[in-house]
Amino acid sequence: MQSPTQIGRAGLQGWRVKAADAVAEPVAKRTPLETDQVRAALGALFFVLALSYVIKTIVAATHEVRGG
Repeated sequence: MQSPTQIGRAGLQGWRVKAADAVAEPVAKRTPLETDQVRAALGALFFVLALSYVIKTIVAATHEVRGG
């Protein structure tokens, strides 16, 4: 079974990896979190944002199809 850190890092793809790498170390220095934990949190955040965008798009498309 994968750890929460590994699952969170799965959300980092493409430019998101570079963004997380740039932010992870400075944030880890100022918080009790480790660098990998910061990256995982950012990956989870990016995943949730992408998921919400997809859901909003599906809802909007459904309303359009139904004549709303």
